[in-house]
Amino acid sequence: MAKDPNCNMNVEEKTAEYKSEHMGKTYYFCCQSCKATFDKSPMKYVSSH
Repeated sequence: MAKDPNCNMNVEEKTAEYKSEHMGKTYYFCCQSCKATFDKSPMKYVSSH
């Protein structure tokens, strides 16, 4: 399971409908709204780890 970086909801990677690539990493989202919010400002949600 992956965590939606926007709302912290658990998302199954294999069946996730919404995903984005940022700096070589794939992020998974529970809905289009969370994906759109992330895509507007990904650095706000990406940790430095």
